[in-house]
Amino acid sequence: MITNTELKELGNQFPNQIVKFEQDVDTFRFTTENDVIMEMQVLRDSVLRFRYGTRGKLEPDFSYAIDEDGLRGYNHLEITEEKDFYIISTSKLVCKIEKASLQHKIYDKKGNLINEDELGFHYEESYEFGGNVVKMSKKAQAKESFYGLGDKPMHSNLKGKRVQNWVTDEYAFGKDKDPIYKSIPFYIGLNNNQAYGVFFDNSFRSFFDFCQERHAVTSFWAQGGEMNYYFIYGPDMPQVVKSYTNLTGKAELPPMWALGYHQCKWSYYPESRVREVASQFRALQIPCDGIYLDIDYMDGFRCFTWNKEYFPDPKKMVSDLDKDGFKTVVIIDPGIKIDKDYSVYSEALEKDYFCKRADGPYMIGKVWPGECNFPDFTKPEVRTWWSGLFKELIGEVGVKGVWNDMNEPAVMEVPNKTFPNDVRHDYDGHPCSHRKAHNVYGTQMARATYNGVKKYIYPKRPFVITRSAYSGAQRYGSSWTGDNVASWEHLWVANIQVQRMCISGMSFTGTDIGGFAEQPTGELYARWIQLGVFHPFCRTHSSGHHGDQEPWTFGEEVLDISRKFIELRYTLLPYLYTAFYEYAEEGIPILKPIFYVDQEDEQTHYRTDEFVFGQHILVCPILEPNSKGRRMYLPRGLWYNFWTNELLSGGKEIWVDADLDSMPIFVKSGGIIPRYPVQQYVGEKQIEELKLQVYYKNGVEKSTVFEDAQDGYDYKKGRFSLRNFKLTGKENDMVLQQFKSGNFITEYDSFKIELIGLPFVPKKIQVDNVYVSLDDVYFDKKKMTLKVSKDFSEIHFEK
Repeated sequence: MITNTELKELGNQFPNQIVKFEQDVDTFRFTTENDVIMEMQVLRDSVLRFRYGTRGKLEPDFSYAIDEDGLRGYNHLEITEEKDFYIISTSKLVCKIEKASLQHKIYDKKGNLINEDELGFHYEESYEFGGNVVKMSKKAQAKESFYGLGDKPMHSNLKGKRVQNWVTDEYAFGKDKDPIYKSIPFYIGLNNNQAYGVFFDNSFRSFFDFCQERHAVTSFWAQGGEMNYYFIYGPDMPQVVKSYTNLTGKAELPPMWALGYHQCKWSYYPESRVREVASQFRALQIPCDGIYLDIDYMDGFRCFTWNKEYFPDPKKMVSDLDKDGFKTVVIIDPGIKIDKDYSVYSEALEKDYFCKRADGPYMIGKVWPGECNFPDFTKPEVRTWWSGLFKELIGEVGVKGVWNDMNEPAVMEVPNKTFPNDVRHDYDGHPCSHRKAHNVYGTQMARATYNGVKKYIYPKRPFVITRSAYSGAQRYGSSWTGDNVASWEHLWVANIQVQRMCISGMSFTGTDIGGFAEQPTGELYARWIQLGVFHPFCRTHSSGHHGDQEPWTFGEEVLDISRKFIELRYTLLPYLYTAFYEYAEEGIPILKPIFYVDQEDEQTHYRTDEFVFGQHILVCPILEPNSKGRRMYLPRGLWYNFWTNELLSGGKEIWVDADLDSMPIFVKSGGIIPRYPVQQYVGEKQIEELKLQVYYKNGVEKSTVFEDAQDGYDYKKGRFSLRNFKLTGKENDMVLQQFKSGNFITEYDSFKIELIGLPFVPKKIQVDNVYVSLDDVYFDKKKMTLKVSKDFSEIHFEK
């Protein structure tokens, strides 16, 4: 254990006695004798912000992560002073600040301790770079668990780990590799059934230690900038994640086609190959909505150009693919080839938009095109210029989505794989070195790309994917987990990474199905497709260097399994789209790890495999070869086996059979699952009726179905259909109620309801308080199905 004296000898400095206190409405400022300032701001009753400054000053307050539109305001705020403490109370929290040291403890209203400083804030002067290394240490409780932090490819529960945030191009990264592509400095602590979050909004390289170095201490620190963190109280984990997402910005509802299956490889070219892959999908009847062009579509890897030899008429090709239901997505990287005859380069050069080294020359790095300069995306006018470059690709050629890669930024042939530290950035008027801008560079590129795609695709919705991300990147689109490997270990990693991203505010995430590096076996590809169709972003991608990776590459059996599961995803699109709506509106993650679903059950705290997809579907992928099934943990409550409709009670481990063509999937009792017919692409068919699978429960359960035009912004003007269902089941009857809002008229007029697990065959059915004959509703006793108007308010099934 390191003592305070030893820390002081290491050059650490600590705040001492408070000598001055000021209050400005919701902001409290404490100054110590040795000139440390702590500013505490109450954003909401459950969200407190702590900022520290040294030498008597705070830095200018600026953040790329915080969303200006987030909810603010509180119900109650008061401060009282005691002999040794200041006490600040809201309607949910009590914060006690020690006058001698600025150390603080945070309690709930019942007096339970939620979080307390250990050493609290301390710092050391960074003589090498200037500024401070800023540190915070907290006491960890005995059974405390820690989750979050974005894409870390390691066990969900981070207790005992030390990790860092520095976005890195980590080709073929392995399990436990750290850092990799994302920097999301937000974690969730869970202790005594109380969940809280800490968001350390500092874009320098930062570190988090969860009881690794010192057994009962959690600490976080950064190599520059200020100690600026938000404390977010639950006490339920969903509340923490929603508050964090609200703070850093909600995602936009994507177009429904973006939730379909996508096919990608490095690279599909020439045009004949692209058309051949697309026609094979349609010939084999494997649903697919997106086809991707990697770097080889460009002229010598110059962004915003076409290789006219491979793609003589891109507009016609994109249009023909579109008629066949394929949206074209193209890659755009940040490196701009140094070539005076290339208009993008010469324009940026003329306008002085490229990043410079400290001594003045432009930053030059090698990427795919050879020597490149790099736009400074932290400068507003550069972002505006970049957005305008999409006019031709999106507005004229008709491309529907853009994929930003290499935006860590990745640079070849240098040991650190990125810009040197001395590169300068504008940072929106707060000039700085690359040490500060590195983690946000890719997100600012994604932001500029998103604004460009949005501008030229309007009135439709944009689709952007980014590899690098900092907190708040969810506002600009989707992401994937980078260059993974075709291995069973990576299938395990894929499952954890997407769950972790979902509770870190970035739900629209997926992995390269099948693995990017190396070649999967047919069995591995089949198991990966099964998991991938339950990921918010669903795309097969491969480096193509070891062979192809389309669903038909692995023989008839794997082809049939792939089709079966991709079709399942397409039938579940209204269910998934509803989950996206809840994510966009309320910040509810699309995938929910089981510790998020039931934090009271300690059995869940170290589970990694199982997750809930949307509101009611529990998924547990098969992650080992030669499996005929697996053991899994069924959370508390009652669950129906999706394939057999067998009802099981949870709170225990169970064995589930699952040959290669199956995977453990369960539905929560009481859940209502909306299903579309199988389509080859979104919008292919008119939906004649909406199927509702109603899973009986003895009790009450709520479900939601959100629908709109599947693209465009009319839903913001009230043109949506939101159906809230309430199921109330008893032994001899069941009532289904519907509450509707919005004024979008769906193209179908009726529901086909399938009753699952009902303990009786209904003899009487009332629709809106009127008994109807069973023939009128086409009631089928064998299949337990019936047909009713979509506008019913209440259906009563009686024994």
